[in-house]
Amino acid sequence: MDNPTDARILRLMKYDCDILIAGGGLNGPALALGLAQAGFSVTMVDARPETARAEDNFDGRGYALALASKRLLNALGVWQRVAADAQPMKEIKVSDGRAGEGPSPFFLHFDHTEIEEGPMGFMLEDRFLYRAFLNALAEEERINKVTEDSVVAQDVDTAGVTVTLASGKILRCRLLVGCDGRQSGVAKRAGIKRTGWEYGQTALVCAIAHERPHNGIAHQFFMPPGPLAILPLPGNMSSIVWSETDENAERVNALSDDDYIAMLRPRFGDFLGEIELAGGRFSYPLNLTVANEFVADHVALVGDAAHGMHPIAGQGLNAGLRDVGALVQILSEAQRRGEDIAAINVLERYQEWRRFDTHTLVAATDITNKLFSNDNPLLRLGRDIGMGLVNASPALRRTFMREAAGLTGELPELMR
Repeated sequence: MDNPTDARILRLMKYDCDILIAGGGLNGPALALGLAQAGFSVTMVDARPETARAEDNFDGRGYALALASKRLLNALGVWQRVAADAQPMKEIKVSDGRAGEGPSPFFLHFDHTEIEEGPMGFMLEDRFLYRAFLNALAEEERINKVTEDSVVAQDVDTAGVTVTLASGKILRCRLLVGCDGRQSGVAKRAGIKRTGWEYGQTALVCAIAHERPHNGIAHQFFMPPGPLAILPLPGNMSSIVWSETDENAERVNALSDDDYIAMLRPRFGDFLGEIELAGGRFSYPLNLTVANEFVADHVALVGDAAHGMHPIAGQGLNAGLRDVGALVQILSEAQRRGEDIAAINVLERYQEWRRFDTHTLVAATDITNKLFSNDNPLLRLGRDIGMGLVNASPALRRTFMREAAGLTGELPELMR
């Protein structure tokens, strides 16, 4: 083959893998497993050491997994590894009020017995879920996991993508997927712009041990500076996501552990008895950021790389796992038809599927945060009456519960 053009074509057609995933996290491993089980060869590049976040020590971080997400993890062979460590969320109580004054008499109460499918979701510690992913990845021969490295350059041509890693290693793939977070380098290098804004809020995240049992009940308490979520963990433990204004959060973060709990206590209330800090304290600035496109030539975005939203309903990871299910299904169907999985018309099917659902969820979380994170008396009256009306209607309650469980809309096969 002396023809330079033919030699170039041959070079371009050699692939190290079908699909390269930039970013570890949780969406990256889930996508890698789904694609590998569908028959694709996958390389996942994770900047962190393999043992990161998988230590035995409790650090307080956890996730609210919707029922649909639990189904996907089950299909991937991950749920079986973590089921014993998961806490079912049997009820959800949503109320409005001010710190130290208790909740409004108008509230929402969702009970899982009102839907046929079971608990609306599960709480699971980060360390257990991440370790389960690591173990599942190690057992899948179609997955090559590259750790302590990252994608720093990507060159797209008609046949695929040439990816350069920080270590200098060069890899060739048919499709590059960005699972690299809200500041996605994959998206930036693909020329994908973003839309969004800052909320002026910071999420304070920790876990607390409490005197009384939570009985599997999750609480969402809306206060003027931001919402407080109290999410049940196994035993007499709960995960806390406490949103404050940036200014208040900075002051709270500077406090000792004892003073931190003293600041939390009037917001938390005494319904679970005495409380104390368990594990570490974390904080995250809150913003909204949505990619204007979820796909580009030979490129797709998943999870926070495509959409980062307010944690007000705990739907960030669940939305990312829906992305995973949808992309696996679209690529698998295209492969069976003999189509080019990285062709833009194939990738646009994924974008079309996920964009409406994502934008609807982003709008809902944004509007809810703006509606409840204020002390306007007229808005307070309107939202309290609204919650009371929804709570009085069994049909509306069921609709909201099914939404919280992730059972509405067009579900990917992995979530059915």
